[in-house]
Amino acid sequence: MTKDSWKALWWIGLAELMALSLWFSASVIGQELLESWQLQSHYKAWLSASVPIGFVIGAFLSSYFGIADRFNPRKIFAISALSGALLNFGLVLVNSALLGMSLRILTGFALAGVYPTAVKILSQWFPKKRGLAIGILIATLTLGSALPYLVVMFFSSVEWKLVIISSSLLALTSAVIVNWVLADAPVPIKKQPFSIKLLKKVTNNKPLMLVNYGYFGHMWELYAMWTWLPIFLTASFKSQLPQISNWVIALISFSSIGVAGGIGCVIGGLIADRFGRSRLTILSMCVSAACSILIGFTFGHSMWLSVFLAIIWGIFVISDSAQFSAAVSEFADVEYVGTALTFQMCIGFLITIVSINIIPIFQNIVGWEWVFIILAIGPIFGVWSMIKFQKYELNQ
Repeated sequence: MTKDSWKALWWIGLAELMALSLWFSASVIGQELLESWQLQSHYKAWLSASVPIGFVIGAFLSSYFGIADRFNPRKIFAISALSGALLNFGLVLVNSALLGMSLRILTGFALAGVYPTAVKILSQWFPKKRGLAIGILIATLTLGSALPYLVVMFFSSVEWKLVIISSSLLALTSAVIVNWVLADAPVPIKKQPFSIKLLKKVTNNKPLMLVNYGYFGHMWELYAMWTWLPIFLTASFKSQLPQISNWVIALISFSSIGVAGGIGCVIGGLIADRFGRSRLTILSMCVSAACSILIGFTFGHSMWLSVFLAIIWGIFVISDSAQFSAAVSEFADVEYVGTALTFQMCIGFLITIVSINIIPIFQNIVGWEWVFIILAIGPIFGVWSMIKFQKYELNQ
C-alpha cells in the first residue's frame, strides 16, 4: 500500500469519527430531551431508533438508485455530513417532540450518505488487504458513535445543548475535511446510469448474500447492545451505589463501547487479513453471543464483573463488523460495490430498529438478568451463515 493510501485512511477515519458523533448525540441526553418535549420515559427507545429509521430510508433510496456508484463518493460524503450537522443542530432550536423526532430521522437519512460511502472510498484506496484498513475505519466509527458519552461527562451538568452543538461542529469539520483536504482515489470514477439491475446483481450473488446474512445477525445484536448497555450499567450500579456519579458511568460506557470496540476493530482487521474473514467473524460472534447471555446475571451483584464483561462484549460485538463490509467489497463487482454496501447496511439497520425496541418490552417481563439473551439469537444465526460462506472464501 502506498503512502498516499495510508494518508487517505487517516483523513477518512478522522472524518468518520467526527461525523458519526451525530448517531448517539441525542440518545445520551435522551432524558433531558424527553423532559423538554414533555414525553414519558418509554419514548426513549424510539428516540434511539429514530436515527436508524432515517438511515434505513436513506440507505434504501441510495441503493435503489445506485447513488454511491453513479456519483463521486467523496462529494456524497461531504454533502451528507454537512446536512447531518445542520439537522442535528436544529435540536437546540425546537421544543416539539414531533419536530425533534423528525430531525433525528432526517439526521439518520443524512448519515446513510456517510457510513457506506466511506467504506467505498476506502476500498478504492485499498484494492487489496483491506481488512485492516476497513477495521481502522470502523474503529473510528465506533469511537465516533461513543464520543457523545465522553462529551456528556464535561457538558451535561452545564447545558445539554452543548452536547448537540459539539457533535454538530464535529460533523461540520468532517465535511470540510472530506471536501477540501481528502483527495480522490487514483481510480477512474465512472458515472453509472441508473439501473435496477445493480440491485438485482447484489441479491443474485450467493456468497455476497451469505455475507449479508451474517451481517444481519451481527446487527441484531450490535446497536441494541450499544443503546441499552449504558442503561443496564446505570441501573445495576445505582442499585448497589446510589451515590455513584453519572460521569463515572459515562466513562465506563465510553470505554466499553468506544475504546474497547475500537481496539477490537483494529485487531480484528489484522486477524482477518491473515486468517480469513469468515474465521474472524465466527470467533467474534461466538464470544459476543456468550457475553450477551452472561452479562445480565451480574446485575446488582459485582460491578467489576459487569465492567469486565462489558469490555469483552464491547471488543467482540464490533470486531467483525468491518469484515462483512470488506467481504462485500471483494465479492461484489466494482460496478455495483457501492450499491451492495448500501443495501447491506440498509437491511442491517432496519433490523436494529426491531432489536432496539424489543429490549425494553422484554426487560419489563423478564428483567435485566435475562433480557440480553434475546440478542444472542443474531450472532448465532450469523455464525451459521458464515460457516456456509467459508467454502467460497477458500475458493476465491
